[in-house]
Amino acid sequence: MQSAIVLSALAGFALTSAQVTGKLGDAVAVTDNPVGISYQAKLPELETTEVRGYVTATGGADGNGIEVSVSFTGIPATGGPFMYHVHDQPVPANGNCTATLAHQDPTERGEEPICDPSAPQTCQVGDLSGKHGMVTGASYENAYTDLYASIKPGLGAFIGNRSIVFHYANKTRITCANFAPVYTVSNSTTNNGTNPTTPPATSATPSSPPLPEYTGAATATMASIGMLFAGVMAALFL
Repeated sequence: MQSAIVLSALAGFALTSAQVTGKLGDAVAVTDNPVGISYQAKLPELETTEVRGYVTATGGADGNGIEVSVSFTGIPATGGPFMYHVHDQPVPANGNCTATLAHQDPTERGEEPICDPSAPQTCQVGDLSGKHGMVTGASYENAYTDLYASIKPGLGAFIGNRSIVFHYANKTRITCANFAPVYTVSNSTTNNGTNPTTPPATSATPSSPPLPEYTGAATATMASIGMLFAGVMAALFL
């Protein structure tokens, strides 16, 4: 009897967490991400929730995967552990998180069974909390490398044109935000030694052509012509 209970429990665990290959195979590690390029999704300040924060993704120095930095505050005291995922579509102008559709899933794995973090290549590419840890506590921070997401446009694993959605444990969507490029100035640092996150400045274009420099040459030329004319007139009347 006891053995039957153990086997049943193990079977249940296998159904809820397993290594499942997508219809198109496992996710492929990205090895050519642009170095130093960043995208960030910053959650909006809404009256309906106190959850704030961001997810930043930066191409690593070697191009392998992305370096992810996560920070959330104002997390509800109940309803967790909370989840966050990259969703397939961006958030529309009206802020409707439902319009972001399902998780980013280029291998067509599906959400069930849930991700096994010991085999992240078998998880949905966009299931960041499934691969790297659920959100707990009133505030949460995490940093990790995800080898299967991309900031290189054109790939199914590209996150730059997608969104982040923050969920309750029951999958209800709380808040969401679009990824957008974070611009950095190469070979330039601020006073604290970090790269500024502002677009590089460009040279100003003059709004009108410069005035000609005064040299006096025109005045001298006119004086010479006047003297020549006076000489000619004097000769005519002699």
